[in-house]
Amino acid sequence: MAFKHIVSRDNPVFKQLKRLADNARERRAEGKTLLDGVHLIEAYIDAFGEPELVIIPEGQSSVEATGLIQALVDVPTIMLPTLMFSELTPVVSATGILALAKIPQLPIVEAPQFALMLEGIQDPGNLGSMLRTAAAAGVQVVFMSTSCTDAWSPKALRGGQGAQFLLPMVERADLMVELQRFSGNSYATTMHGESIFDQDLTQPTAFVIGNEGGGLRQPTITACSKSITIPMAKTKLGTVESLNAGAATAVCLFERMRQITAH
Repeated sequence: MAFKHIVSRDNPVFKQLKRLADNARERRAEGKTLLDGVHLIEAYIDAFGEPELVIIPEGQSSVEATGLIQALVDVPTIMLPTLMFSELTPVVSATGILALAKIPQLPIVEAPQFALMLEGIQDPGNLGSMLRTAAAAGVQVVFMSTSCTDAWSPKALRGGQGAQFLLPMVERADLMVELQRFSGNSYATTMHGESIFDQDLTQPTAFVIGNEGGGLRQPTITACSKSITIPMAKTKLGTVESLNAGAATAVCLFERMRQITAH
């Protein structure tokens, strides 16, 4: 396998990759991102074809990474010193292979029956996990407010494990506008509201999930059809204050899936 060996941080290719790894604005401007790991790269290939560039570290790669590198023999490949390679990866323990790929644009359903709206989600790993849950639960489109972290960052992609390649998404969305457009019931998840388990979720449904710490803004709650909460067990020592955003998302989405399946 032929590859180009880059050892200087001043190399323009490395500089480009570092900008894409670190900066959402650069990813939006170039329409490209970095894929980390065999599973994510294979998921991209299955959906959209080969990436533009493969990046590998010096030294021995895993068996899985080596096999993928050999399969992508026609894709340009660069090798980096391990320290430079680690600057591009979202995890301490590097997977041994990265790929540069175009950010895909999936068609958006015009009148979705099942939507997820996210406001102010800041943690990229948490966002990726929520997108993965949404894809598994059959959500048709996800709307993310301008205050959400970038869904195409390496950490969010790693958390999503391919969900971004399957799930139509609208980033930097105006949730107030999307709530007005949505033809079904929109549910604001809050600390105080009706139980989710008392709702008829077999109708067109949108769940609106807020920031990990502060929850939803009051104007967003007011714009929704109803406020709901997830009941939690009470013990002699009290109750947990709340579920985290990712867990709340999973409960809501799969309660809707359960009702649809049982209907």
